[in-house]
Amino acid sequence: MTDLTFDSTTNLSSENLRLVREMARDFAVKKILPHVMDWDESQYFPVELFKQMGELGIMGVLVPEQYGGAGLGYFEYVAIIEEIAKVCGSIGLSVAAHNSLCTGHILQFGNEEQKQRWLPKLATAEWIGAWGLTEANTGSDALRMNSTAVRDGDYYIINGSKNWITHGKSSNVVVVMARTGNSGDSNGASAFVIEKGTSGFSHGKKENKLGMRASETTELILDNVRVHKDNLLGNEGDGFKQAMKILDGGRISIAALALGIAKGAFNAAKNYSKQRQQFGKPICEFQAIAFKLADMATEIDAAELLIHRAADLKNRGEKVTRQSAMAKYYASEVAVRTANEAVQIFGGYGYTKDFPAEKYYRDAKLCTIGEGTSEIQKIVISREVLND
Repeated sequence: MTDLTFDSTTNLSSENLRLVREMARDFAVKKILPHVMDWDESQYFPVELFKQMGELGIMGVLVPEQYGGAGLGYFEYVAIIEEIAKVCGSIGLSVAAHNSLCTGHILQFGNEEQKQRWLPKLATAEWIGAWGLTEANTGSDALRMNSTAVRDGDYYIINGSKNWITHGKSSNVVVVMARTGNSGDSNGASAFVIEKGTSGFSHGKKENKLGMRASETTELILDNVRVHKDNLLGNEGDGFKQAMKILDGGRISIAALALGIAKGAFNAAKNYSKQRQQFGKPICEFQAIAFKLADMATEIDAAELLIHRAADLKNRGEKVTRQSAMAKYYASEVAVRTANEAVQIFGGYGYTKDFPAEKYYRDAKLCTIGEGTSEIQKIVISREVLND
């Protein structure tokens, strides 16, 4: 199985992108597919699988080689998440959260010492990363977070809790946003790296979810957590603004995740429609089914184009707020519609766990909620459009 390490002089051509995609697809089929429903039913987070992906470079796709990563770009990253999500949305989600949120935050805003300290362990999945912004009563209203960080000499004392944290229990390191100023002030929050085992830092309950069940989601508890100032990312007061920039890239990840789920659901429905016989012929020959497949295919292609536009801008270091929000909004809604139609095409079998449609259906919905709901994406998009 090919890993993701390329010589630094290599030109990442379309051929190399194809090889990266094939590597991710091969891994997903061989290492993930046989366990999908067992992990889903038991809500098992397969840490050992992520260690294997770390060896292939999948857990440090965007991290430069000097820090132990694969040193690739967003097209490769999107392809990897898409191929994994075609097989299992849960694993795709965890790969995305590790890469774009925790690892991405340290990569984008950490100083050289911080990058050297944490990125090599994250890029190889020696350590699993998590990211803490959301709180129980301030989901989309992150400016009014209740978690606080109070300066005490060379340390900060952090108190509060975070909700809906991917890898909140199994992570070795978490980037946490806490208030260092006034509530509602965009300059009033800061970002801190907290390592597992730090006194007062623990996880709360694990969520029992509709879908994405093999991707661990828990509460984080911060009880007088004492963190050295060297763990502050950037300057005090920059945390919220940093988080918004991280979410710009993260939304491309969720869009790619949604695209993979949509393609997986579409392929399952298409193949089933060719095999399922009714009234003496395959159901794909009935216009009602054929038109469903036409709509699904068209929307998937449109979502893919939006994602590639955002990925291209991200690769070039340009502002991507509007484009990533559009990609995330559209792709996530397409995933839900596609998965819904897949269940319909499967009919009664689509409602059972013996066929894949119901899992795509359950997993897809998270894409319209995580890293900013569809409604939040519309707010972001409308603001960008009106300020253009």
